Amino acid sequence: MALLAAMLLAFAPIIAVASPAKPKAAAVAAASSPPVEAEPVLRPRVYLFRGALGPLFSTGIDRLATRLTDAGLKADVYEFTLCRLVADRAIINYREAPAPVVLVGHSMGGLCTLIVADMLGKENIPVSLVVTIDPAQASGKVPLNVERFINIFLSDSVLGGGDVVAEPGYRGHYASFDLKQNKRITHINIEKSDDIHRQLVEMITRLPLVPLQTDGDAVPLRYLVPADTRVELWDSGIRLPVRAGETLEHVGAQHRLPAWSLTQANRLPESAPLFAGQEIVIPRHLAPAGPASMPGRHAP
Repeated sequence: MALLAAMLLAFAPIIAVASPAKPKAAAVAAASSPPVEAEPVLRPRVYLFRGALGPLFSTGIDRLATRLTDAGLKADVYEFTLCRLVADRAIINYREAPAPVVLVGHSMGGLCTLIVADMLGKENIPVSLVVTIDPAQASGKVPLNVERFINIFLSDSVLGGGDVVAEPGYRGHYASFDLKQNKRITHINIEKSDDIHRQLVEMITRLPLVPLQTDGDAVPLRYLVPADTRVELWDSGIRLPVRAGETLEHVGAQHRLPAWSLTQANRLPESAPLFAGQEIVIPRHLAPAGPASMPGRHAP
């Protein structure tokens, strides 16, 4: 027995080296767990609606659809007379493959977008963005299921001129741009602006990168855009506190905003004195969370 014990002691280091150590439980779990895949980004589905005699007078809607398609988005154009049928199809599409819904319409097509949004709301389907372009004056209100709404219109237009407002209790993002002071813009060319198309494509492309539900701090914007001024499609406003010594001019320079956008949003003259801690409304763009979501101009 003494001899056997001595032999075991002599070979113990060899046995310890030759026998592989058992991996720790955490290491085994990590090795056996499949890699976590990022959730796929759901691309928006865009429904666009022409106005009356759309193939003649709403050709800008077709151009916008082409740009959206080129950006990799699903975009289809319809006549406003089919809006209820399209709404039924949109409901089916959403139930089969949920994705952000975007509605864009010119003239009577703008009225149609609100009808479709309302029909989707009755089915508890959210609408990520509605854009009306000089909608008919008979247009309804923005339903509560709409996350974001933008109206680009001419308040003195006979063919359009719809100054659309939201339903009571609406908490989404809202921005209204009245272009009546720009005499070069009419009801039959307002939907053809390449610059507006570019901004809308950027905005719609960003939608999957921002939360579908709003954070409740969005301030509605209503602008009378000065004549010969570029239309910048802010998403909504946000309240920010003023620091000591700041003026509206300083705030505008800091956020690269035109003075008129601040004076109108805050109903203050440009020379109005400000005091530390005072909250003022700053227009902002739809953007992903983080530094890019700060107010002011978006990256080109």
